[in-house]
Amino acid sequence: MLYLKNLHYHPAASNTPILNNINMELAPQQMGLIIGRSGSGKTTLLEILAGLAECSKGEIYWREQKLTSEHLQQLGGLVFQFPERHFCGATILEELRLGHPELRPEQISFALEEVGLQHLSFNTSPHALSGGQQRRLALAVQLIRQPHLLMLDEPTAGLDWSIRKQLVNLLAKLKNHWSLLVVTHDASDLLPIADKCWTLNKGNLELGI
Repeated sequence: MLYLKNLHYHPAASNTPILNNINMELAPQQMGLIIGRSGSGKTTLLEILAGLAECSKGEIYWREQKLTSEHLQQLGGLVFQFPERHFCGATILEELRLGHPELRPEQISFALEEVGLQHLSFNTSPHALSGGQQRRLALAVQLIRQPHLLMLDEPTAGLDWSIRKQLVNLLAKLKNHWSLLVVTHDASDLLPIADKCWTLNKGNLELGI
């Protein structure tokens, strides 16, 4: 279970807080959906939960353990918006092994199978994949790390209708094994598979839409 208690983020350069006393709970094998406009603080919240930024106040727990930024980096896997822009490997194999040179072929095959890319050659360039396949590969990169919490920033952005539908079906499958936290400005495709939904507006989080 993920708990956020009175999470507050107010950087010195900002006149107002970006996140204001955020409270939420997300159980294992649930998908939480946070809806908000651009600038509402969605991405900042994910960056804090991924250990990439530190909150000004508040506490984050996984089950009964209070988490530091170092713990959060181990707990969660974050798929950024347009993750295909961040691929560094020349091949799928290189991309999946970045930071994990010890990975065995069966571990790589498992991650690719989880996201429906098991038919691709390890030597395929990530940049030769379709938009939908690139999003799936970005998910596989995070699944390699075996996170407890999988976070996605605008996962359907820029995809056509049929590819969005395939990605939504994949997320519905993945939540059988992982907790998912998804942020988006357009929830129409994702609402049917969400277990909990919040609205984030000017740094304030409210349950429901």
